[in-house]
Amino acid sequence: MNDPSTYWLTITNIALGLVTLICCVAVGIGVAQELAAKRKKKTALSRLDSEVADLVASYDGHAFHVPTLGLTMADGGEELGKKEKR
Repeated sequence: MNDPSTYWLTITNIALGLVTLICCVAVGIGVAQELAAKRKKKTALSRLDSEVADLVASYDGHAFHVPTLGLTMADGGEELGKKEKR
């Protein structure tokens, strides 16, 4: 290492090696975060799927079970009755 050009070449190689190592670590962290986010999303969708399946299984044709409500009109209005023939 008595030659100055060899000294600077060695320092440059060490610096580039450190930069490469830092970049590899950054990419590894990014990949790990992405995989964790996908796993979390899959778990959340799985839980949502089970909740929707439970909701569909318990659905009996009425959105809300209110026994005292009776039959209602779709528009909320009063029944007109049967039409009279002319």
